[in-house]
Amino acid sequence: MTEAQLFVLQDEFTCSLCLETLRDPISIPCGHSFCLKCLTNYWDQSQVCSCPQCRRTFTTRPELHINTLLSEVVKKLKKKAIRRPPPPPPLSHNFAGPGDVECDYCTGKKLKAVKSCLTCTASYCRTHLQPHYEGVAWKDHKLTDPDVNLKEKLCAKHQKSLEIFCKTDEMCICAKCVVTEHNNHKMVELEKEREEKQKQLESTLSEIWKKLEKREKKLKEMRRAVEQMKISVKKEVEENKKNFADLIRCIEEAERKLIERIREQENREVEKAEVVMELLEKEIEELKRRNAELNELSETKDLIHFLQVRVTLHGKSDQTGVFQYSFIFFYSDCDAPVFILQSPEPQSREEFLQYSCPLTLDINTAHRGLHLSEGNKKVTCERAETKYPDHPDRFDCWYQVLCREALARTRFYWEVECRGDEIVIGVTYKGLCRKGGARECSLGYNEMSWCLLCSHFQYSVYHNSQQTVMSSPYSPRIGIFLDCPAGCLSFYSISQTMTLLHKFNTFFTEPLYLGFRLGWNSSVIICHLTPCVH
Repeated sequence: MTEAQLFVLQDEFTCSLCLETLRDPISIPCGHSFCLKCLTNYWDQSQVCSCPQCRRTFTTRPELHINTLLSEVVKKLKKKAIRRPPPPPPLSHNFAGPGDVECDYCTGKKLKAVKSCLTCTASYCRTHLQPHYEGVAWKDHKLTDPDVNLKEKLCAKHQKSLEIFCKTDEMCICAKCVVTEHNNHKMVELEKEREEKQKQLESTLSEIWKKLEKREKKLKEMRRAVEQMKISVKKEVEENKKNFADLIRCIEEAERKLIERIREQENREVEKAEVVMELLEKEIEELKRRNAELNELSETKDLIHFLQVRVTLHGKSDQTGVFQYSFIFFYSDCDAPVFILQSPEPQSREEFLQYSCPLTLDINTAHRGLHLSEGNKKVTCERAETKYPDHPDRFDCWYQVLCREALARTRFYWEVECRGDEIVIGVTYKGLCRKGGARECSLGYNEMSWCLLCSHFQYSVYHNSQQTVMSSPYSPRIGIFLDCPAGCLSFYSISQTMTLLHKFNTFFTEPLYLGFRLGWNSSVIICHLTPCVH
């Protein structure tokens, strides 16, 4: 066997218990070799005879004999084994740079380490490493590639290389730890434990990758949803702008025509008044003339003349016309009274339609048992609850919903289509309680709401828990007329004719909101009406 071969095989002749070159080497049936003294001590301290390296158990303790062939090889190895230093690195890499391991024995500017010694727990450059290849004292030191974390590779207690993994204690240990502290523990080689841990790591990475893909997919979906929502909101804003522009034009046109009608009425009444004032002026002249004659007669001293004059006082009927204007007033937000010339109440459906305006159900007030559809113009009572978000305006007990638009200062007219039984239609102030099952939270059972209960059996109106029952043929279409300045709320049954069901007369102090309360499997649709402006 050549010296080169001995140099290559020198690590193979190390006892795994004492981590030194074999002394009196023996071999056991599993094929592993140890120092005779090390293995004898190991088995003397253990209750089971097993191989310290592969953990194979023997039923009877094997008889130990020195392996003469192995003993001779170890002797030759000790005599002839020579460590050869690694070839010097290029000069451009002698000095340690960023990321390099520095020589622990260089002074001044550190050179780059070429080897680390686990026995010395130090790193050496080529020059300071030389004694490890030439001196006998360093021949058994274990050299490795340069490592900046040398102390982590050694057992803190025995300062030996960490070569075995104890699965019982979940830690890396040295060979002495096997004998002294981890007897009968389950142990494996570091490479085998690394393979097992690598598989677990790959499995974990696979799970993380799957979750990452799901999250990225969800993120893409959310981004698409946000973009679609932005497009939808932009479209809705544009549509609302157009609707409001149309509504403003409609209001301006109605205002213009109303002003024209008021001016025309003013002109007619002024003309009538001028005729009456002319007649009054003539009567005043006549009365003044007669007054002067009578004063003259009363002052005469001639008794015969006074008695012979026939005085006839003709009473003249008052022919002046009576002009009656109906004035109403209400208080604005600044408490200043505002007077409005009130035209007569509509008599025909065409006249009511001139006060029609669009209304929209407020989703933030709807009970979760109510489903809104058709652009929030229809509400249906269903058993399956809708997952609306929490909102302070939402009814949480009564199956009720309000419209978004506040109603005040003028007249309004709507028509609704009802399907099912037990449907309540009414108006209320905004302060109506939304939380809890008390009757005060229900339309018609408080001072701030007025309503009509529709069923196939009868109609009833409610205000402040006071009920009034009416007998009238059932019609699914109901008309509602609200005259805020006059304090009137009227309900009509709409069919071939328009029949008044009930009229509330009161004084409204706040803006009102149209609202509904529904029974099971009932629905209400706010009808689309075309205003008739004359």
